[in-house]
Amino acid sequence: SSLCDQPLSGCGFEPHKKLELTSNKSSIHMCVCVCVRECVLVNNKPSGPAGEWTGMLPDKDGPSGGGGVQDSPGTEDPSVTLFREYLRLKTVHPEPDYDAAIRFLERMAEELGLPMKKVEVCPGRVVAVITWVGSRPELKSVVLNSHTDVVPVYEGHWKYDPFAAVKDADGNIYGRGSQDMKCVTIQYIEAIRRLKAAGKRFSRTIHLTFVPDEEVGGHKGMETFVKLPEFHKLNIGFALDEGLANPTNAYTVFYGERNPWWITVRCPGSPGHGSRFVENTAAEKLQRVINSFLEFREKEKHRLNTSECFTLGDVTTVNMTMVKGGVAYNMVPAEMDVSFDLRIPPTVNLQEFEEKIKAWCKEAGEDVTYDFAQKHMDQNFTCTEESDPWWHAFSSTCKAMNMTVKKEIFPAATDSRFIREEGLPAIGFSPMNLTPILLHDHNEYLNEQVFLRGIQVYERLVPALASVPPLSGEE
Repeated sequence: SSLCDQPLSGCGFEPHKKLELTSNKSSIHMCVCVCVRECVLVNNKPSGPAGEWTGMLPDKDGPSGGGGVQDSPGTEDPSVTLFREYLRLKTVHPEPDYDAAIRFLERMAEELGLPMKKVEVCPGRVVAVITWVGSRPELKSVVLNSHTDVVPVYEGHWKYDPFAAVKDADGNIYGRGSQDMKCVTIQYIEAIRRLKAAGKRFSRTIHLTFVPDEEVGGHKGMETFVKLPEFHKLNIGFALDEGLANPTNAYTVFYGERNPWWITVRCPGSPGHGSRFVENTAAEKLQRVINSFLEFREKEKHRLNTSECFTLGDVTTVNMTMVKGGVAYNMVPAEMDVSFDLRIPPTVNLQEFEEKIKAWCKEAGEDVTYDFAQKHMDQNFTCTEESDPWWHAFSSTCKAMNMTVKKEIFPAATDSRFIREEGLPAIGFSPMNLTPILLHDHNEYLNEQVFLRGIQVYERLVPALASVPPLSGEE
């Protein structure tokens, strides 16, 4: 196969793929347009003098509304094909198709020859667990965790249909969940598939857990699951969960998380007619509250920007996300509310920080109160000292693969926090280097070569973790 320099009528995309088949009589050029999502044969022409080229092109978006390119049958790596299939499942909020995900995972378990257990943690919310039993099942197990849901999209801002899993000419696969975190799900599965095909078996049991609702706080997912007997029966020793992409050649590893606080401040005030100077209004109190929160935000932003040692996970972020109040233009409201998303690093004294919030509310005026939609207080770290056997297995394997690892506090929140709250070590890691961070963003994508390299990483990491020698108390 090579590139074709002959233009195709009706198509402005160059170059085209050319497949040349030679017989004892002539050569046949089969030119394939790469500007559509599916490969389409558009010309069969004996080689010879240049003639008229006529294209038979589909609609400009191609099948499933996309554009981009798909490899000729049999040329795409099967792991990439599976990844793209999984991306097309619309497990998107507010109405994720979890049934489709469960059917997909059941098929994966059958292909792997492994049992899958379904645990309904809440009505309509199922955690799937695929288990590869180790040669010493009494030892603590290794968990490979991923979530099945993805966040909503603004389709008008996407280059391609966000659920078509379009692959462009550079091998970038576009789709909601391509980074967060359907890539990791398939990388786990494909690594296990390869290890089993090679006849491997390890002393520790490996559980692949697939949980719902991570993107909406995990209340009907991992947060509930960790309290159930089915979770404790997994006998977990160590867990891997999601991380973030890294635009550099390094890989980021997360050993802790900031605490998410979702807070609403309620400001009551005197109502009245919109034509008067009403005293002690809700809006005046609201303004003082907003000023206090945003002034603190600027201070934290300045700390981040002026310190070479800090990453986003080392400072407290504050973002005003909702404002509510009022029913008519000419009525001064009796109450106005403002909501904030706070992410607080584990180095901050949480009790002292809440006292600060109380002081801001008191300064804003009488009867200003607040309540939490989410308030996480756990500040557990996972040990990253080389003396820790789990971390040593992880880090030494990365070193053997010449991977540069950067340790950080995760700036947002993942299901790892619920695992750590149970006193279990968990590392957030997604093997995506040389990749812009696009989780929750428009045009989220992952390059197929980065994706495939990630499978190889897990092919090395999983055996290392599942072969950690018996620890104290396990003999």
